[in-house]
Amino acid sequence: MTVTYTARVANARFCGFSKLLWAWKGSIYKVLYKEFLAFFAMYTAISITYRFFLYDDQKRYFEKLAIYCNHYASLIPMSFVLGFYVTLVVNRWWNQYTSIPLPDRLMCVLSGGLQGSDERGRLLRRTMMRYASLSALLILRSVSTAVFKRFPTMDHVVEAGFMTRDERKKFEGLHSPYNKYWIPCVWFTNLAAMARCEGRIKDNHTLKLLLEELNAFRGKCSMLFHYDMISVPLVYTQVVTLAVYSFFLVCLIGRQFLDPSQGYPGHDLDLYVPIFTLLQFFFYAGWLKVAEQLINPFGEDDDDFETNWLIDRNFQVSMMAVDEMYGDLPMMERDRYWNDSNPRPPYTAATLFVLRKPSFQGSTFDMSSRPSSSIPITSSHPSALLFHPAAHSSLELCSSQPAISHNKAVSTPKPPLGGNKMSFLTVPFSEPQRFRSVSMGSELTGS
Repeated sequence: MTVTYTARVANARFCGFSKLLWAWKGSIYKVLYKEFLAFFAMYTAISITYRFFLYDDQKRYFEKLAIYCNHYASLIPMSFVLGFYVTLVVNRWWNQYTSIPLPDRLMCVLSGGLQGSDERGRLLRRTMMRYASLSALLILRSVSTAVFKRFPTMDHVVEAGFMTRDERKKFEGLHSPYNKYWIPCVWFTNLAAMARCEGRIKDNHTLKLLLEELNAFRGKCSMLFHYDMISVPLVYTQVVTLAVYSFFLVCLIGRQFLDPSQGYPGHDLDLYVPIFTLLQFFFYAGWLKVAEQLINPFGEDDDDFETNWLIDRNFQVSMMAVDEMYGDLPMMERDRYWNDSNPRPPYTAATLFVLRKPSFQGSTFDMSSRPSSSIPITSSHPSALLFHPAAHSSLELCSSQPAISHNKAVSTPKPPLGGNKMSFLTVPFSEPQRFRSVSMGSELTGS
């Protein structure tokens, strides 16, 4: 049911999104056309009544009412309320998708952690993975109308192979007034403990990793349940809906074209069709329809989640990973870059332009090649910032102890009163002294 158009907008080009405007499935036209036609029909009925069925004194009263409605319609904070509401719903929509339990991590840990290629080991792996799939099915069956229509009763779950008849009797024999989607996860943990006692799970660290992945899987099932139970507060949804509908009900009267001969300000033209009012309805009411579709993505709308496809995919992939692929490895051999210290996969003719681009080294890598303005440093001391080749210099390893200079302490000469001031960047060298290079990890002695 999800409408996918990612490949059509892979590259930005001239009027790239305009080609999407002709799509019908999942489009705003399909969702909004009934409300749009109803709004235009009501506007047209009021316009015809004003033009042809009202007396002159009634027209004058209607014109005052229209001006009044148009003036105060802007007091309804529709854009502010609707914008925050749609942002909240879109974030909630994506968080619900990321909460759908996927078995990929669990099946990899189970396939590598539970050893045994005999029938007992195979039975343990397949049963544990089936319990995880059963838990996901039970929670999706509780929140998704599409999944519930596919599995309306527990008999359908048994017939589909997710549960045996004995497991169903055990499941129904555990009485609880709450949703029991978590029971297969407990069965999973019991089988994991049994496999550890049998030595098929070699150590406690592997058992811990397996149970952590199961708890993450069960946690996503729980999040779906709570998203279904805790909706966006009803008062918020009511406020947004009332704001949008009341605004356009006022616009039915306030946006009417009045008689130009009456000289009302802003009513110099009589166009009959309110083009910009219809566009405004299309945008704002369409915005509300976006929230209406995304607030529960587990329905059967065009853009709702493909829950049945996810069930099929997850069950098939997980069973293959823990059974058919267990211990089934391709023969190891040397790769084609075995003796190459700088391997580079080949490029096709369509991607050769990538080779012409230099490798990125960092945003400051090429600063040395850029022209920069230098600040002249002046000093009255003749030996400032100069290292003489004949001066005694040595590099020593930097230790954790502070550097000890065997030379005399050097004091910076004070500038004479009234003379030129010495720059703060000026370092006079009157006697040999030692400096420590922090970045190079060495000490430098110079004069």
